Amino acid sequence: MPTLSSSAAKSYREMIRKSRLEEYPFAPRIINSIKLRQAALIAADAQLRDSRKKLEEDMPWLKMDILYDPQAVANYRAPQACVFLFDDTALAMVDTEKIRAGNKDAILVLISYQPFVHCSPPQAAGQKFPYTAKADLVFAVSRDEFAPHKILPSVVRAAEDWLNIKKYSEARRYIFYIVDDEPRWFSQFLPVLYGIIGQRADVMISRTYEESLAFLFDVAEESQIDDKNYCWHGRGDDVVCLITDIFFPKGPELQSQAGRDLIGLVNRYYPRVPVIIASKAKEAQKLKDSGFILPKGDPGSLGKLKQYILDLTGLGDFPIFDHEGQEIRRAKDIQSLCQILVEAERDTRPGRLLRKVLESYGENDKFSTWLYMHGYRELGDRLRPLRREGRQLITLLKNSFQAEMARMERTPLIIDGQKIFSLADLQASLRTLSPDQIQPFSDNDIISSWLDRKGYPELAEALRPIHGSGPKLGQTLAQIVEEWIGLYQSRGL
Repeated sequence: MPTLSSSAAKSYREMIRKSRLEEYPFAPRIINSIKLRQAALIAADAQLRDSRKKLEEDMPWLKMDILYDPQAVANYRAPQACVFLFDDTALAMVDTEKIRAGNKDAILVLISYQPFVHCSPPQAAGQKFPYTAKADLVFAVSRDEFAPHKILPSVVRAAEDWLNIKKYSEARRYIFYIVDDEPRWFSQFLPVLYGIIGQRADVMISRTYEESLAFLFDVAEESQIDDKNYCWHGRGDDVVCLITDIFFPKGPELQSQAGRDLIGLVNRYYPRVPVIIASKAKEAQKLKDSGFILPKGDPGSLGKLKQYILDLTGLGDFPIFDHEGQEIRRAKDIQSLCQILVEAERDTRPGRLLRKVLESYGENDKFSTWLYMHGYRELGDRLRPLRREGRQLITLLKNSFQAEMARMERTPLIIDGQKIFSLADLQASLRTLSPDQIQPFSDNDIISSWLDRKGYPELAEALRPIHGSGPKLGQTLAQIVEEWIGLYQSRGL
């Protein structure tokens, strides 16, 4: 981690001294209060049934039942939240109303092999194949590009996100909002997106302009948006990124105006929200000043997509761009961000210029968004409503960050009563604790969230995709921690 200036270091040491006798609880950020631990697969297709092996490997906490009889499916009762996965044949035959009546937290997902369903808006698909309207979510599968084992983990994760956003989650600023009418895009894009965001954010899918208005603003028409109190209605204030097509239904028709109008609304009411325009249509190029253009199906764009998401949604570093769009600073953690604030506090020309840039970041809630995404939810809540300018803003942020750094020195990660303060403590605990004690902390990204706040974002990122069960899980995590201890020591940290 970067070293602080002498005055900042002195202030930091004083806060550490005052807090030595006090420990602070670590409140992990868990975006989904309800976890899907049960799945029921009803499919005539053998390839889809065989994909359960991949699902069980990637999500060892998920209990999966394979059902065959439509009557048994209708009478199925899950003791907890459950995702029901159907192929086309199964969904057309089952009584979905009875399934919903008997299961309080049921999410019904169609995994369709029908090419027409893959590329059609919901109205057209519903007219030709009425059973598609029974599903909460629709995904595309095929024998090759969209093989079931490739997409099923993302399908289940999307179902869990859907349930929490619709019924349970009140977490702020954790939603990647996708608007597209074609299920094949969800199947192609979601595995990539979840690989980037891990357990740090949810994904919500809409397929029409009207659904978007309802989700973002809780209105049926644009004229109903409350210009003064819009952020208190709908879930627009929880969105950290909009990923939208240009062509999707607005009213009864498929039209490019839908995408342009939606982007215009988001730019107007939520200018802090970065926009990804997922389209190869030439109309998308006219909107290049409004967001990142992601040509659908172009593999070369996915590398740029990851960096765009990490830089502009708060998931990665805190890059600082001047008014011409040139990067002038980059902070990897709260410690290095605090050092930049120390620079901006100085009464020098570079300091004044940096303050001016950071003022715009404060106006657009960039600091609070980054804090939310890195696990500092309470600090983000405290800072967000405080509007300051110039040196007053910089001093407020610097003092708040230094206080948080002092707290984290005395904030242990506690697993089965063991208090973990350092990387060495973490490595030892991962080698000695039982797999059952470690797994929930890995499944819910709790270890990585704690590491993020301790100032080890690279190690946190290395651990995020690691899931599993049994002795191998603890061994793998401990080995990665050991490797990073060596790397940090070689850097003199």
